Amino acid sequence: MYRWMLHMSGGPQICDCTAAVFGDEVYTFSWSSYMIYVNIFNTVSLRWRMMTPGSGECQLEVPSHRIGHSIALVDYIIYLWGGRQSGTSGCNVLYAFDVDTHRWFTPMVRGNVPQARCFHSAVVLGKVMYIHGGAYIRGFGETWTNEIIKLGTATMVWSLINPRGSPSHAQRYHSATNIGTEMFVFGRYRDKNEACNNISVFDTETNSWMNTPSAQIIPGYWLHSAFAYNGELYIFGNHKLDKICDLWKLNGETFSWKKVETKGESLSKEEWECCCNVRDRIILLKGLSGENDLSILDLNPSLKTLCKLAVIQYGLKQAGLTHDVSTPFADFAQGERGPFVNSGAAGALRSLRSLRLGRIASGRVDYMLLRDID
Repeated sequence: MYRWMLHMSGGPQICDCTAAVFGDEVYTFSWSSYMIYVNIFNTVSLRWRMMTPGSGECQLEVPSHRIGHSIALVDYIIYLWGGRQSGTSGCNVLYAFDVDTHRWFTPMVRGNVPQARCFHSAVVLGKVMYIHGGAYIRGFGETWTNEIIKLGTATMVWSLINPRGSPSHAQRYHSATNIGTEMFVFGRYRDKNEACNNISVFDTETNSWMNTPSAQIIPGYWLHSAFAYNGELYIFGNHKLDKICDLWKLNGETFSWKKVETKGESLSKEEWECCCNVRDRIILLKGLSGENDLSILDLNPSLKTLCKLAVIQYGLKQAGLTHDVSTPFADFAQGERGPFVNSGAAGALRSLRSLRLGRIASGRVDYMLLRDID
């Protein structure tokens, strides 16, 4: 049973967001008027933290405003690369964010440094970051590509891969997801606002595109989200431009698709989603509307979780509940922009009794997850 557990609004603005998970925290990287902003969501305390460049940090080492960039986590370093900057310029400088010190730096790189591009994909296998597809920036225009480049983070050397086999189509607005040593590439934008449902698989051990059986036809997607769970590929998001949000999964062995039904209050329609795996839960960050900035889909809810949601949903009496079931659902300050740690607003401890049909009195958080719920 897959169940939506939380829809939360009032967080930081996360337009055209990319994200990476380190421990229990989700690091988000989104554009502002001048530079990339880093916000951190703690999946245990359900608190946001906004990071700002340190006073001694070189401004040249903080990425400037951009869209269509990618990020990848290797050990404790998050690498940010590419994107379209203001106007007609692109960027091929590699930036790095240290999750221990919360500081940016620009590592020295060697080799065949790739051209600037945007709306590409990035995956990590071991200590190697793979960049696939995207659009070269040509003034106000763009030229799509299907090339694969890699960065060995141990040596910081860029290299172009000349893959064997039938290459994928030129890609942008697609997704790339690693399952084992293979990279699954799905969807893309096509002319005339059309989306594709093509899927290609690249084997990083043999540097070749694999011959895969024809999968059953599902809707085409672009501006969607993708993640891997238990060896299967999941696609969530928009069907073409009608903003239909649904969830599909692909079995990598049989190459068959299955539409996944979810329980709970469904997610409102949006584009530019970004999602991350945190154990058995998917953190979905929304892009443009700002109505619900964050949602959590539990792929394996425990019996305790389901019982608590039932108590809330049906307004059951709680007098006879044990202490661990009736403990508070949330403990954070509600500031002007939502649940920030550094908010000056006085936060009230919300108990189970204060919830009505899964909603906190402020209406800003739905189906709150209990801290340490399992």
